[in-house]
Amino acid sequence: MSGRRAMGELESEVLTILWAADNALTPAEVLDALGGDVAYTTAMTILSRLWQKGLAEREQRGRAYAYRPKISEAELAAQRMQATLARTHDREAALARFVGTLSKKDERALRRLLEQIGTRQ
Repeated sequence: MSGRRAMGELESEVLTILWAADNALTPAEVLDALGGDVAYTTAMTILSRLWQKGLAEREQRGRAYAYRPKISEAELAAQRMQATLARTHDREAALARFVGTLSKKDERALRRLLEQIGTRQ
C-alpha cells in the first residue's frame, strides 16, 4: 500500500491543523504541521480549495496568504449530516439507524440536547 493520502483525507488533515492553530497559517506553516511529506504546491492547492469551498478565509501576509477556518469542526459535521439526511428518501429510517449506532455516551448527549430543545419551545 502506498503512503499517499486521498485528497479528501488531506483536506481533513489541513482543516484539523487550522482548527488547532491560534492564528492564521501560511502554506509553509501548514506544510510544517503536516510533517513535510507533501509538496508546498499541494499545501497551497488544498488551502485554496478550502477557501473556495467557504471552509477557510484568508488574509494577505507578505507575498503569501494566511488561512484560518471559517467554520468550526462541529458546524462542518452538522452541515455534512444535514446534507446526507437531505439526500435520503426515508429520513425517519435513516435517523433511526443513526441513533441505533450511537454509543451510550452519545445517546445520553443526544437525549440531553433534545430535552434542552424541548424546554425552549
